[in-house]
Amino acid sequence: MHEFKRFIPATFVVLWATGFIGARYAMPWAEPFTFLAIRFAIAAALFAGLIVLLKARWPNRAQAQHAIIAGILMHGIYLGAVFWAIHRGLPAGISALIVGLQPLITAVMAGKLLGEQIQPRHWTGLAIGFVGVVTVLWPKLGALGGGITPATLTASVISVIAMSAGTVWQKRFASSGDLVASTFWQYIGGTAVMAAASFAFETRIFTLNGDFIFAMAWLVLVLSVGAIFLLMVMIRDGAMSKVASLFYLVPAVTAVMAWILFGEHLNLVQIVGMAITTFGVGLATTQPTRARASA
Repeated sequence: MHEFKRFIPATFVVLWATGFIGARYAMPWAEPFTFLAIRFAIAAALFAGLIVLLKARWPNRAQAQHAIIAGILMHGIYLGAVFWAIHRGLPAGISALIVGLQPLITAVMAGKLLGEQIQPRHWTGLAIGFVGVVTVLWPKLGALGGGITPATLTASVISVIAMSAGTVWQKRFASSGDLVASTFWQYIGGTAVMAAASFAFETRIFTLNGDFIFAMAWLVLVLSVGAIFLLMVMIRDGAMSKVASLFYLVPAVTAVMAWILFGEHLNLVQIVGMAITTFGVGLATTQPTRARASA
């Protein structure tokens, strides 16, 4: 089991990066809140089935409430704001750059709310990782569309704060119970807030075609089930600042996937940025040999 856990961070990064590819297929065919409400409802149903199949232990009322709050923040507000901003024309590169602030924000929150001791080398790693993210995305920042507005920028900032707050909330209040049952309640919270937003602001009309079905199936099974469950394991077992630093690797992995799948250009500057990002994440997540030995 310990050997398997060594592969969780890398697997999570790859799976999480595919979410942006899936969103590219989905957004032309559905409004963002409607799409996410359907996605979260299907994910909740799948986790309900897993609870029965695995005979998982249901959390008590307080644990369920905390999981719902974490789900509203991590799934509903985070993804809702990101999808809404991109749907309104915000370039994905700008959105990813703002979301790239998440590890730094999470590290600050973890230090204040969880009492985590973040060493100077970890802060250095987080800063280097952010420089790498900027380097990877820099070539894309010149293609700025008309979607850069106060509303879309505000939505992106709200999304990154919500994700940071949600992961810290999950770590502090909702990590003690069964992870499968906790994730079910998270999706109940995400479904509720997205359904409310869909009825309040959208027509709830979508086009059911191959791209929509593929994107929905991929995002539910690979992201909402696979990647999120791995994230819950890492939140339960690791320091939040170190877990959050993994998100720095997502833009680089996404750029490689877009190069393979869509032929998007990948230049030397971006490759250098990937190397910088990887180094920064390594510095932020690894422990010195002496520390590992004492542990």
